[in-house]
Amino acid sequence: MITGIVLAAGTSSRFGRTKQLLELDHKPFVQHAVDAAVDGGLDEVIVVLGHDAAAVQAALRDARTVFNPAFPEGQSTSLLAGLDAANPESEAAVVLLADQPGITRNHVRVLVEAFRARRSRIVRLRFRDGPGPALLSRAVWDEARKLTGDTGAREIIGANPEWVEDIAVDEDTPPDVDEAGDLDRLR
Repeated sequence: MITGIVLAAGTSSRFGRTKQLLELDHKPFVQHAVDAAVDGGLDEVIVVLGHDAAAVQAALRDARTVFNPAFPEGQSTSLLAGLDAANPESEAAVVLLADQPGITRNHVRVLVEAFRARRSRIVRLRFRDGPGPALLSRAVWDEARKLTGDTGAREIIGANPEWVEDIAVDEDTPPDVDEAGDLDRLR
């Protein structure tokens, strides 16, 4: 069993309004991440909510939600909330961001297939211009639980590069939306 964790608890402070609810192709950003996880073959999908939780939850379908009361303390708390909510039988978790709607089911499938083939501790997509989403095997979840503040899987990857299997993807990194100009470029 492989879990999808969609981090959707952020305050969108740089953007000025709830990014998770911005629409692209007639659906909210957060639903793009959920659809990539579901269509990519993940066995369960958990969306971690925080800021504007009721509105984000109302916009969702096909996902279980968990509320992270510590979301103001940073991304590490949302990752922990997602891992803690995962099915006890889950072998790994694919971590997706709610503000990166260009991640597709094919990206998720590549992560899952690589993990199932080689059982690496961490599998990460490596786009032409930088890193992308990662799959964290259960073997590294205790390390993730040690994270604090506004850090995520990149911190674990940086500290333990020997754990990482990078999968090359011959395309540019799908943009994440942090500011209004990013949304204009995406559209």
